[in-house]
Amino acid sequence: MSENVFKKCSTCKKDILFNRPYYLCSVSTCNKTSNPHFFCSVTCWDVHLPIMNHKTAFAEENIATPPSNRRYVVPSSGNKNSSPEAESSEAGWDTDILIVESKVKNYIKEKSGGFQTSGNVKERLSRLVRELCNDAIEEARKEGRKTVMDRDFLQNIIK
Repeated sequence: MSENVFKKCSTCKKDILFNRPYYLCSVSTCNKTSNPHFFCSVTCWDVHLPIMNHKTAFAEENIATPPSNRRYVVPSSGNKNSSPEAESSEAGWDTDILIVESKVKNYIKEKSGGFQTSGNVKERLSRLVRELCNDAIEEARKEGRKTVMDRDFLQNIIK
């Protein structure tokens, strides 16, 4: 496999390249770690539906992100030249899961009366949490504070 290839499409066997969209089936049994299915297009995903006999399913779009060479950086207190964005990126925060998956799954199950939760929810929620935190950091910075407060999150939700 080439270094630019993320995975092969489970249907047509074409290469799915890094930084390109790919699709996963929303049905959890199609995304088991032992034999996950990846699709290069919705058309390829659609081909597997009658084979798998899903009652209700949809294609979840994702971006094939290359594996990061995570380096955990301990920022020095005197380094004024490093930006928070660079530090967070180097530390792997842009890909880490920031939520407790079991808590989210239990919450959804209890509130919905038994709904299941797709395996990709944790990545999507983590991405949203990162965006909210980044916006709140900027809000605190605008006000000249070094402490992010609850009102900094509210500012971005109200906008």
